Amino acid sequence: MIDVTFPDGASRAYAPGVTGAEIAKSISPSLAKRTVAMTVDGTLSDLADPIDRDARIEFVSRDDPRALELIRHDAAHVLAEAVQSLWPGTQVTIGPVIENGFYYDFFRNEPFTPEDFPAIEKKMREIIARDKPFTRTSVSREAAKDLFERKGEAFKVELIDAIPADQDIKLYAQGDWFDLCRGPHMTSTGKIGDAFKLMKVAGAYWRGDSNRPMLSRIYATAFAKKDDLDAYLHQLEEAEKRDHRRLAREMDLFHFQEEGPGSVFWHPKGWTLFQTLIAYMRRRLAADYQEVSAPQVLDKHLWEVSGHWGWYRENMFMARPAGEEAETEDERIYALKPMNCPGHIQIFKNGLRSYRELPLRLAEFGVVHRYEPSGALHGVMRVRAFTQDDAHIFCTEDQLAAECHKINELILSVYQDFGFDRIVVKLSTRPEKRVGADELWDHAEGVMMRVLEEIKQNHGDIVTTAINPGEGAFYGPKFEYVLRDAIGRDWQCGTTQVDFNLPERFGAFYIAPDSSKTTPVMIHRAICGSMERFTGILIENYAGHFPLWLAPVQIVICTITQDGDDYALEFAAAARKAGLRVQTDLTNEKISYKVREHSLTKTPVIVALGKREAAERTVSLRRLGSNAQTSLGFEAAIASLVDEATPPDIRRGAA
Repeated sequence: MIDVTFPDGASRAYAPGVTGAEIAKSISPSLAKRTVAMTVDGTLSDLADPIDRDARIEFVSRDDPRALELIRHDAAHVLAEAVQSLWPGTQVTIGPVIENGFYYDFFRNEPFTPEDFPAIEKKMREIIARDKPFTRTSVSREAAKDLFERKGEAFKVELIDAIPADQDIKLYAQGDWFDLCRGPHMTSTGKIGDAFKLMKVAGAYWRGDSNRPMLSRIYATAFAKKDDLDAYLHQLEEAEKRDHRRLAREMDLFHFQEEGPGSVFWHPKGWTLFQTLIAYMRRRLAADYQEVSAPQVLDKHLWEVSGHWGWYRENMFMARPAGEEAETEDERIYALKPMNCPGHIQIFKNGLRSYRELPLRLAEFGVVHRYEPSGALHGVMRVRAFTQDDAHIFCTEDQLAAECHKINELILSVYQDFGFDRIVVKLSTRPEKRVGADELWDHAEGVMMRVLEEIKQNHGDIVTTAINPGEGAFYGPKFEYVLRDAIGRDWQCGTTQVDFNLPERFGAFYIAPDSSKTTPVMIHRAICGSMERFTGILIENYAGHFPLWLAPVQIVICTITQDGDDYALEFAAAARKAGLRVQTDLTNEKISYKVREHSLTKTPVIVALGKREAAERTVSLRRLGSNAQTSLGFEAAIASLVDEATPPDIRRGAA
């Protein structure tokens, strides 16, 4: 007999080979009915899998979050069957689950189009309604190849050849249709439900190789409930409206062009927004950090010592002379920096450092260059040249916990200033391949685990915490900060990374109290990460409706008639003198036209001035998105706008 232990700690004895379905049925028919899969010692498995050893099991219902991946995986199989049913002779290749859905790649002479979707979705619903069970069989490599060769599935035959010799060949069937698959699956097609939708088609080369056949990829999504699908589709609709590239055109912020792929051409308004963000970050760092600037072009030797030349070279840009020679006249090779840390270590090393100077916090808004494939570039969210709000803290091991706390408080405060109040802090622990002694990892992970618990206790109103086992950097554990925006999307931005590697590689040290040379602990810290990407996140989060302190143009002053021109110029001058970012519109257009045009550029405040306002020394204010108007006196309007435009950090300091 074997002992099966359940989540509540209770256990029962069963004969070896008992399946999950049999166990569920022995407990309760209703449990068996609602269960679609199980976990065995934490691993998601088919309910029909036999259990032949002592194990901890947990039953998974369709509403369990862990079942979502199974719903999508099963739906991919149904999609493939539907396509082959409608277009016999189409070859299927692979159909993995991805973030927010799944896709399946097909080989046929004529690519699919969105016009094919209604027929495919109808056929999928028919297959789901049949509620055929998913059944698994293991076959020999030769038998599997023979099956797929007879079906004309050349791509599946190639996949079978790529499966390691020590792995079983598994086939999953749903009625008469079957596919090569590792599993697991739910109990039947009917468990998929009807909350699915085909989204788009795209071309994709087989195995990602441009020399191989072009496939037709159908992207789709599926959820456990129709409400979840509707919410996701609404989020996509909102995301399209908020697309930072679209808003950048409407607001005249920046553009991209082929002559500078992956590099931003900032327009005056966009550069004002970017510099407003930089200025805010500088103020937040001023009390604790020293700002530095390391060269953008550095000798290859520095990158060899850091390890980037070996690990990261394909993502680095070389700096070569314009002449015919491959190297510079002094036979040295240079590279544009992809990150700031080696330069900061050189600054730390320049001169003898004492333990009394620690922690030493060096910050830089450093421009870095990283090669990204052209297909991966995406507005300011994914670029080749960007600015990091980078900092490196050199400290002792005893100071590590306090520094992690200090960084956390700063990061959370910054995010809240931008309106982000749903944050996940993840601790990523040691990966399999790493540098540094286990004692160092034990110490660092122990410190960060305690800090994570304290973060949860102190900031439970806005923070949730999680562990990412094995996802740390090769040089140390790290915290990752994930923001949730106004429409529910998650963005990973800030990081706190402990580094045992670089200080030792570069021979960095400080003089300890006992006069010994001691290697410092180095903490990599970023809050926004890429300032360009964070700008894009803010554009989409606010949908271009920036709070007044962030808006590149805070006020546009429009005249109703020419009689208000002189008064408008007087008010504009006073507003600029008070520190406000102001534009004037004295054109000979109707005020309704002016209001509409400046609303499209997302200007937060529109001031309408005419003959009456000039005579009464009043100001009529209209807010973006509202038809209501507020009338204030000249000085009161300036004071009110200045107060509203005060950045949150300055407001706190003045309180």
